[in-house]
Amino acid sequence: MRPGVATAHRSHPPPKGESDMRIGIIGAGNIGGNLTRRLTALGHDVYVANSRGPQTLTELARETGATPVTVEEAPRDAEIVIVTIPLKAVPGLPSGLLDKAADGVSVIDTGNYYPKQRDGRIAEILDEGLTESRWTARQLGHTVVKAFNGTFAQDILDRHRPAGAADRVALPVAGDDATAKQAVRDLIDELGFDTVDAGGLDDSWRQQPGTPVYGLREGVEGVTKALAEASPERTADFRA
Repeated sequence: MRPGVATAHRSHPPPKGESDMRIGIIGAGNIGGNLTRRLTALGHDVYVANSRGPQTLTELARETGATPVTVEEAPRDAEIVIVTIPLKAVPGLPSGLLDKAADGVSVIDTGNYYPKQRDGRIAEILDEGLTESRWTARQLGHTVVKAFNGTFAQDILDRHRPAGAADRVALPVAGDDATAKQAVRDLIDELGFDTVDAGGLDDSWRQQPGTPVYGLREGVEGVTKALAEASPERTADFRA
């Protein structure tokens, strides 16, 4: 896809019960917790993990019906794995994390790089110009689909709308694997949001922090326009 060219996706989700999937979520913070809430409400079989161990997730499990597991167990047999942890924690994930996932697993990366506030210096991003998700894919040894990185966590609970609604928010989605990207777009559609194809992982800088689409609460047209207006020049925070 040419940089800045976006395509909309507005398919109708199948009836509940026909598309139930096993989904592993690594990270139970604001985004991971609210995705757990929505995905279990939609009938998916969710296995959620964090860095502190499953014993710390009993309240979330009780609330949602999700199964708390270790990080190593979260991807087991999962059709979709969501990695939603600080970027600096990604290299610490277990080796071979995705080896026991389902064949053709789609991996969602929700991460953002905050060098000053949180993550420290990552030379491949700052000096070599790797996009955040390209770097994450290298750490995982598996391609990823970048999504939810500019989404307000509370919006996952509050702003989902049925397909065709005038106020339905659209999310940018970037990835190299067309099949994995489509699976993620279908899931986001089921969650109640439109999507815009933001290109491959090397184009995903268009949705990183500091770009016009980051945190944008608009529909397909607004998100498409914001992606096209993005500049590859990073803010001072990322050049320091």
